[in-house]
Amino acid sequence: MPGNAAQVAQEASAPQSPPVKRRRLHPAWVVAAVAFLALVGAAGFRAAPGVLMVPLQQEFGWSTTVLSAAVSINLVLFGLTAPFAAALMERFGVRGVTATALVLIGMGSALTVLVNQSWQILLTWGLLIGLGTGSMALVFAATIANTWFTRSRGLVIGILTAGSAAGQLVFLPVIAVLAQDPGWRQASLLIAAGALAVIPLVLKFLKNSPADVGVLPYGAEPADVDAAEPKAKAAETQDGAPTNAAVRALQVLRRASKVRTFWALAAGFAICGATTNGLIGTHFIPSAHDHGMPETTAAGLLAVVGIFDIIGTIASGWLTDRFNPRVLLAVYYQFRGIGLLVLPLLLNAEVQPSMIVFVVIYGLDWVATVPPTAAICRETFGADGSVVFGWVFAAHQLGAAAAATAAGALRDATGHYTYAWFGAAAMCTIAAVISATIRRHRGPSEATAGEAEQAAA
Repeated sequence: MPGNAAQVAQEASAPQSPPVKRRRLHPAWVVAAVAFLALVGAAGFRAAPGVLMVPLQQEFGWSTTVLSAAVSINLVLFGLTAPFAAALMERFGVRGVTATALVLIGMGSALTVLVNQSWQILLTWGLLIGLGTGSMALVFAATIANTWFTRSRGLVIGILTAGSAAGQLVFLPVIAVLAQDPGWRQASLLIAAGALAVIPLVLKFLKNSPADVGVLPYGAEPADVDAAEPKAKAAETQDGAPTNAAVRALQVLRRASKVRTFWALAAGFAICGATTNGLIGTHFIPSAHDHGMPETTAAGLLAVVGIFDIIGTIASGWLTDRFNPRVLLAVYYQFRGIGLLVLPLLLNAEVQPSMIVFVVIYGLDWVATVPPTAAICRETFGADGSVVFGWVFAAHQLGAAAAATAAGALRDATGHYTYAWFGAAAMCTIAAVISATIRRHRGPSEATAGEAEQAAA
């Protein structure tokens, strides 16, 4: 008893460590939720061209090639803006760049109602909306995940990438109905409203970094942050001064271009863009219309693609955290190629069960390629990973732009899209082979592109 009493007294007199404050919800998840809503708001236009193409042709008599050119300009700017936007987010913060991008999308969509000449649609659909969507793009998801998360990065990129699919799901059926009655102008105004409505949430809740709210990235330990900071600062500064965002983006491109993995990812992602945004996203509804299917029905099928895209992309993020991303990419591309190969046999005036199977499989595969591609960028290029992914995404959009224009020209020349679908299927097989042969990076996971360059040399 005396011994026990003495022990109790000793424990009572010992200094007590202060209680640790635990947040019920890490701020990173709040930022991720707002980023998801921003991507939903920005995704309205991604659903629009396929639905609005036929009404614009009927009102103004413009050819498929002209409207495809407007989409192509949008896709090119969408892609080429991305790496510079990633550098701008690093330099000036995510919040300001995102809010500006949403304003550009809203302006471009609203001004579309005033067009009456073909060059004007190139300005609104192409220039304004292209710059706006490119300033967010999928590199936005990679930036949020890399900045705010150490654990579950693949899952977060999958969730945020699904935001674009969710936007398609939300907007596409409504846009299709509005395009028929009362008209395509009201549909354009809806897209503008969707983009502008998210801006207040972005300004209030989308913090630039964990340091802004006094926390570490989700899943990080202090030692992880201390080790990563010198390399991140070295990547972002030159001679002790912050590097201009455009210069930083170009410097990263120069370094990454000397690493073979960059070119493999760029080639695969160019084919990814050609077979999603460029072909299915732009020409599926007109192609279905050629076979007698009502536009609203075809739009509904693309909305189903959006539903399963959400499931597939989130699942891909989960898989990327656990399996070799190179193998995942090869499987995704090959399944997509098989789907495109049989698509000409499935198009009909009425929706057959086989078409539903195609839509489900294609939806699961739509942008499932994003989490493993972003993971390989981070693994190979470390602190430069987000900007490198921006350049890889630029290749995605250049491929989409080329496919959108080429498919439109093929349709005008032959009266159908069959050759476009077959060509895309062959390209998917090429992408599968390229992805499977990407070498695993042997250096530390936080290596910069400069270190990867030296290793390659």
